[in-house]
Amino acid sequence: MSASNAVIRPAGFEDAEGIAALIREYPEELLARPMSDIVQNIDRFLVHRHEGKVHGVVSWQILPEIGAPRRPSVEIKSLAVSAGQRGKGIGRALVETAIERIRTLHPVQIIALTFHPGFFATLGFKEVPKTQLMHKIYAGCINCTKYDSPFTCPEIAVSLELPLRPGPEEE
Repeated sequence: MSASNAVIRPAGFEDAEGIAALIREYPEELLARPMSDIVQNIDRFLVHRHEGKVHGVVSWQILPEIGAPRRPSVEIKSLAVSAGQRGKGIGRALVETAIERIRTLHPVQIIALTFHPGFFATLGFKEVPKTQLMHKIYAGCINCTKYDSPFTCPEIAVSLELPLRPGPEEE
């Protein structure tokens, strides 16, 4: 199976158990997601299925802002490809498809926290200081049970800046 025949599709409820199992394959790299969270957010997951099994997954989360959205951001989360399928372009296809879906929301940036910044760099992401992602830290990192502080977490923050869409008064 190569990237050219990797079929990426929106997840359905029938994929929830496979998504949870795949995320659990990477306890050192990914935060566990309870089944209830996966089911509630199933519309924000993409999967790669082959021979009845989920071999790849990615999701996204809209990050909070106070008041009117001035710099809306979306985080890519839970990117995983089963060990036997890595290196075949599935992860890249998942992230590229997620980026295209996220672009329709018109955020100013897509971010990720990752142990693999080089992979994201091939997709146009640039490393950024975590201090630039305070909304992410507030939304998720503050409750992380893996690390004492978001600023001592070994994950690298990356961002893909997107062109700002004109506001309604400018159109």
